[in-house]
Amino acid sequence: MSKPRVILWLALAALAGGAFYVVKDRMAPVGAPAHGGAPAQTVAAQAAQMQTWQPTMELVGELRASEGADLSLQVSGIVETLSFESGDVVKAGAPLLQLVDDDQVAKLESLKATAELNAIILKRDNEQLKIKAVSQATVDTDQANLKNSQALVAQQQALVSYYGLKAPFAGRLGIRNVDLGQYLSAGTAIVTLQALDPLFADFFVPQKFFGKLKVSQPVKVTADAYPGESFPGTVSAINAKVESGSRNVKVRAVLKNPDGKLVPGMFAKVALDIGAAETFVTLPQTAIVANPYGSTVFVLEKTADGKGLVARETFVKLGQARGDFIAVVSGLSEGETVVVAGQIKLRNGTPAVIDNSHIPKVELDPKMSN
Repeated sequence: MSKPRVILWLALAALAGGAFYVVKDRMAPVGAPAHGGAPAQTVAAQAAQMQTWQPTMELVGELRASEGADLSLQVSGIVETLSFESGDVVKAGAPLLQLVDDDQVAKLESLKATAELNAIILKRDNEQLKIKAVSQATVDTDQANLKNSQALVAQQQALVSYYGLKAPFAGRLGIRNVDLGQYLSAGTAIVTLQALDPLFADFFVPQKFFGKLKVSQPVKVTADAYPGESFPGTVSAINAKVESGSRNVKVRAVLKNPDGKLVPGMFAKVALDIGAAETFVTLPQTAIVANPYGSTVFVLEKTADGKGLVARETFVKLGQARGDFIAVVSGLSEGETVVVAGQIKLRNGTPAVIDNSHIPKVELDPKMSN
């Protein structure tokens, strides 16, 4: 091949290479390096924002009825009448059950007759005493006999009342444990009665927060039976001592339960406000990169020429999380643009472009979807 032809081919190759780099430079995405270097990575990013949060502790608690009892009788006998069904809502004093008490009622009537007779004898002897027909000692004996017979009547009346069961307070009955005609021993549980509105939520708080507890503090109670739903309440009582074993103090909150959704014995989570509200720099939790040596985030900064963005990895100290957000105690300022998706593609100094078209929604109080 002649020397002029070689020079011609070299010139054509140089022109083709130059054209390739010109086209590549024009087709590069906004923010990508214009010449050489790594290609720009597409990420999702948001600005760090300030939020005011109320410091809250989430504690484990148990629901208790404001009034609750397993009802039983003091005496034994056969069930004569049942005046309720399982699950009934009853008022205070409503009759629930009656045992056979014929012999006890008959004895009561006998004692009443004796008391009436003693009253007649006392009246007659008082008239006799006026004309000195009887002594004062006789009248005194008559008075004692009348008081004794009246006391026996009151005692028998109380015994007769033991054969009947009435609701000691208003509430909802549980499952009936007895049947008509059944023989009951004294103390046998007949049915449970629970007052469901209001309810108590009992929980324990570490002693280091004892000074921040006060009556009427607001609480929010949640139960796994009702996901996404909370029940507001207030602290009604704080125990007078700290448990020596756990160094926790028992606290009771009261909450309204007009629909009867919550029942005693339920496991509950209690969110208790502690101290004054605080302001934090917050980020979506997806922005945090967890490492063995600490948590980091990627902050996007403008390049020297101001035409692109470059990633800078920085350490952050994290606070409490709430919903989809997490508080940043130090290492980040309000308004800084932070990568929330696509961090795996980044290193210190990596060029980046922002595309938030597929960014997931973040909420402070996310609700579970049905």
